[in-house]
Amino acid sequence: MNVARALQVLSQGENGVRDLPEQDAFELCSAMLDGGVPELELGATLATLGTKRLAPGEIAGFRRALQQRLNRLEAYERVRAVVIPSYGGARSHANLMPLLAVMLARFGVPVLIHGALEAQGRVASAAVLRELGVLPCKSLGEAQSALEATRLAFVPTALLSPALAQLLALRARLGTAGCARQIARLADPFDGEALKLVPADDEDEKVAFASVLGMHHEHALLFIGTEGEAYVNPLQRPAIVHFRSGEPSLLFDAETSHGPGPVGPQPDAKSAARWIQGVLAGKTPLPPPMSRLLASCLYGAGLSEDLYQAMALVALGFRGEAVA
Repeated sequence: MNVARALQVLSQGENGVRDLPEQDAFELCSAMLDGGVPELELGATLATLGTKRLAPGEIAGFRRALQQRLNRLEAYERVRAVVIPSYGGARSHANLMPLLAVMLARFGVPVLIHGALEAQGRVASAAVLRELGVLPCKSLGEAQSALEATRLAFVPTALLSPALAQLLALRARLGTAGCARQIARLADPFDGEALKLVPADDEDEKVAFASVLGMHHEHALLFIGTEGEAYVNPLQRPAIVHFRSGEPSLLFDAETSHGPGPVGPQPDAKSAARWIQGVLAGKTPLPPPMSRLLASCLYGAGLSEDLYQAMALVALGFRGEAVA
């Protein structure tokens, strides 16, 4: 891939278009992940990509390059594993993504969380999970064993893709590495057999992600995330769209008004973990938007035959032991 030409297209455009064709995006990302782009050109490329929204074709090309370089885990036959990306971190609100992960594990659904150990001044999911007794896995073998034993594993990005972790680490130096964060949210170490949670930052990104999920026949739940994390706003549920082999169906419309608030604790890891433990113990009510997302996950993973049955399972409560 001619990096200089790619930079020219991305910065100045060709015929008024600053988007790379999918194949060019694939080759550029492949070169970046394989260490084939010198440091100066790599920084310039990431900085230039940070000045524009990625087009669906660019996201698709980047995603294809990453998928070909991901380390793999074994898929499950009875239900789909749920893959949850964590590349945001709490800033203004408590991070409730670990609550969703633990609840799914209680229902017997294998849950793989992948992401960063730190969140650049925010409260990382890894910190909340640690308070809940879920520690980062040190190897993929350990992750596979954890999924078998407890149905829940947290895998640092470097275990799935050391090259992707290096691109994400450049964010602290460059101030942006948005393309790496975007493709990380589409990673599936189960080789297309998992149900991915895909949190979009806004409606425009949601439209782009929907196009990519459709063209690659993905299994996924797509919705607007909360501060970049893969859970819904506990006060006002966004629309939740289910993709089954790339075919979208709307599971829940977006709510037009806020529910009663406030919901949740302070953003720090200890407060978030205590609140989550209260929900798991039945002492604190589960916010309705989160219960709808949980039901969507149970349905998408194949634990229930339809959405109504999944909602009934959630209403009946949890079964089995808590992870923490």
